[in-house]
Amino acid sequence: MKNLLILFLIILISCQKKEPPRQVLTKEQFSALLVDIYLAEARVQSLPMNHDSLIKFYLPHEQKVLTTRGVSDSVLKNTYTYYYAHPKEFEEVYDRVIDTLTLREQKYFQLNKGGSAKPAKQPK
Repeated sequence: MKNLLILFLIILISCQKKEPPRQVLTKEQFSALLVDIYLAEARVQSLPMNHDSLIKFYLPHEQKVLTTRGVSDSVLKNTYTYYYAHPKEFEEVYDRVIDTLTLREQKYFQLNKGGSAKPAKQPK
């Protein structure tokens, strides 16, 4: 009977949905944050500056993304540490990031090639 109880407890514990610790972003939160960070990075990289200047210009943008999302540096560090230790979950996060960015790219090109986007004003 005791062995049956132990087996039941092991099965119960292993079947529970594993959630990240408190100070770690969920997969949804982390993937959304990464999308915002990558978009901010892309905006900065499109500026006509040398690489060193871009890095200095990017850091405030990254901090703004973190502040807007309400993510502290310690939570970001804990999140990266957690997902590095759980590569399958990290892969799921990046699958979401890739899907989101791919969808946004498709929408962007549809708007710009389909003629739905407003044309840029021509200089006089």
